[in-house]
Amino acid sequence: MSTKNGNGILALLAGAAIGAAIGILFAPDKGSKTREKINDGFDDLKEEVKSKLNTVEDETKEKFSSTKEDLKETVENLLSSSSYKAEEAITFLEEKLAELKKQNAKLQK
Repeated sequence: MSTKNGNGILALLAGAAIGAAIGILFAPDKGSKTREKINDGFDDLKEEVKSKLNTVEDETKEKFSSTKEDLKETVENLLSSSSYKAEEAITFLEEKLAELKKQNAKLQK
């Protein structure tokens, strides 16, 4: 879930809670019942927010886990490729060295 969607959901939940609280405050009920309704509303909101945060946390962990595995695989491929290229370079340099030794031997005669 992107940050934009998370912020939108959080704003929607906050707006709903404020609207419910205002509605309860203007309802013709006893003060104790009104406070109980407000507390129940906050408890529900708290549980909803916890649920959303857990969902976001799980999604984030999943994304980073797959990204970590992708990075690990990329590094391993790069190292393998580099090792292969290094072997090619060493072989090339050894061949050139052998050629230079032959040319040097001819000049030494």
